[in-house]
Amino acid sequence: MKKIGFLSFGHWSPSPHSQTRSAADTLLQSIDLAVAAEELGADGAYFRVHHFARQLASPFPLLAAVGAKTSTIEIGTAVIDMRYENPLYMVEDASAADLIAGGRLQLGISRGSPEQVIDGWRYFGYQPAEGETDADMGRRHGEVFYDMLKGKGFAQPNPRPMFPNPPGLLRIEPHSEGLRDRIWWGAASNATAQWAGKLGMNLQSSTLKKNETNEPFHVQQAKQIRLYREAYKEAGHTRTPRVSVSRSIFALMNDRDRDYFGNGSDAGDQIGFIEADMQAIFGRGYTAEPDKLIEQLKADEGIAEADTLLLTVPNQLGVDYNANVIESILKHVAPALGWR
Repeated sequence: MKKIGFLSFGHWSPSPHSQTRSAADTLLQSIDLAVAAEELGADGAYFRVHHFARQLASPFPLLAAVGAKTSTIEIGTAVIDMRYENPLYMVEDASAADLIAGGRLQLGISRGSPEQVIDGWRYFGYQPAEGETDADMGRRHGEVFYDMLKGKGFAQPNPRPMFPNPPGLLRIEPHSEGLRDRIWWGAASNATAQWAGKLGMNLQSSTLKKNETNEPFHVQQAKQIRLYREAYKEAGHTRTPRVSVSRSIFALMNDRDRDYFGNGSDAGDQIGFIEADMQAIFGRGYTAEPDKLIEQLKADEGIAEADTLLLTVPNQLGVDYNANVIESILKHVAPALGWR
């Protein structure tokens, strides 16, 4: 059994072929797609966060709105770039959104990946400390955020406050009990996956990772997940951790599906560089008729190791089409693989 959700990058474009031609279109349709996915029986609605781009950016207004419009579906991110975040203010935003959603947030965070501008986090007022890289800064912000979610008091109260204080040091409010157990780290390497396991976070592994062994992507990803679980267990954590992977999977059900995705371009892994010193391997997508798709997915070791699968959706094709994409997987593929 697996939890199955969708992951939207939230693109918009003024192109006449796009169903999302503005930021408003993308935000409102993201809410509508989450509602539709919940009605179809999907388990999660997840959103990517990018800055300086025509894509979804500030996640918490959207997460809160989805939480207010739905009742059962998990609502998450994959991922928030922590280089851009004030971790204490983020605790307030995340906790408020989680309370609105009734404790359904599943927040994926990471040290970040290349963005649209050079050192974009500097424009947000952040810079690495002496001796740090920007990746170190992102991990540091992530650790502070994760620690503050414990809800422990740390701030000295004013002796003459505007309103009465509870006794002792003050914590960040509001506090959402249990949110800390629903924080995920997006890891691109084996080492960062192990680091996340030691801290006690859940793990998100996407369709790319550092190419560390030159093996197929799904094999490397499965090994990364096993290393994460070993590190988590060795650290003495008792909660059962969760692991998600994301994939582009399209079941060709009709001529429209074949027109959009039937060209066979997702046949294999690709190697490239996402940073000057980091060679990455990009996992293949899956596009075929359901019976062929089932056989292909059986061989994916990364999916087999994970408990949660996020289906990347082409959000610019509109809510109705993307709901059909999700429904096709839930009805015609997942049951045959034992995911449902």
